Amino acid sequence: MKRFLFVALAVGLLSTLALAQPPMRKAGEEEKRIAYFAGTWTSEGEMKASPMGPAGKTSGRETCEWFPGGFHLVCRGEGTNAMGVGKYQTITGYDPTEKTYTFFMNSSFGDGFFVRGNVTDKVWTWNFENKMEGKVMKTRVTITEESPTAYSFKMESSVDGGPWTLIEEAKVRKVK
Repeated sequence: MKRFLFVALAVGLLSTLALAQPPMRKAGEEEKRIAYFAGTWTSEGEMKASPMGPAGKTSGRETCEWFPGGFHLVCRGEGTNAMGVGKYQTITGYDPTEKTYTFFMNSSFGDGFFVRGNVTDKVWTWNFENKMEGKVMKTRVTITEESPTAYSFKMESSVDGGPWTLIEEAKVRKVK
């Protein structure tokens, strides 16, 4: 009897929770816009000496594919810079409540961050803020679509309200 009561209670609770959920939304134009980044890409660039690391050449390769449901693009990649070789994973999506794109990254260097951004025509802009050595560092990443198979990447930062300086730039090409 106790077992039956527990099962009935569990089924009733799950049914109530299911009814309380808003209807599942469908992927919209914003998610379709992210599709530009689906596929495998390679990059070549240069990092400037900054609080984020030493100067040097950069290169990388990543593969991006849709997570089931079509709301998020998941990328896994590997890159080389003056600090060594690292692996990373990113998830890009769209937040309809905030009306912004979302980007989460974690890497084998132990860092991870979440940022919001927007796109206007063919320019994606991502802004975020963090602390480096006790100082507020604002970072801006700009991605400019140059063609269906190429884009440029630029990262700039401003420390404690100072001038914006270039940290990294790269050319990225789709390989398949």
